[in-house]
Amino acid sequence: MPKWPWIERKFNFDYPPTKFPDVLERFRGAPVRVSDLVAQTKPGGLMRRVDDGWTIQQNIGHLIRVEMLWYRRFEQFLASEPELCPADFSRDLTTDADPADVDGSAIAGEFRQVRMRTVALLTGIGEDDWARTALHPRLQVPMRLVDLLTFAAEHDDYHLARIHAIMRLL
Repeated sequence: MPKWPWIERKFNFDYPPTKFPDVLERFRGAPVRVSDLVAQTKPGGLMRRVDDGWTIQQNIGHLIRVEMLWYRRFEQFLASEPELCPADFSRDLTTDADPADVDGSAIAGEFRQVRMRTVALLTGIGEDDWARTALHPRLQVPMRLVDLLTFAAEHDDYHLARIHAIMRLL
């Protein structure tokens, strides 16, 4: 299954800050898309490995774990911190997790729960906050709040596309 690794991707952060509500809706919709994919997956398909990559369930588990990073970074923006915390993948348990003891609807529900916590944080902010900036540690570029939200939504789409590719091969 061909893939373009996330870590190799480049991004253009050129949306105006007023795009924030639109991107927030995209971000808010990811749990519904995950639930739909789980519902469409053939029995036993959530845990089937297609290639050397993650299973469907591991992709969803990764989204859950990364949500903690998004939440923390959004908090940093709101606290006017100059630099965002780095992602720590040394402790990412995605590949080591045993997905067999998790029900697909339960993991989709968990993703919805953690995502809605982040959405609640972002829903209450005003237009003055949409253009706040902080340095992204890996990309070494200043990001605005709308840029980080776009980056997070792109990350969702990356994993949802991976899930679709796995489903086609099952």
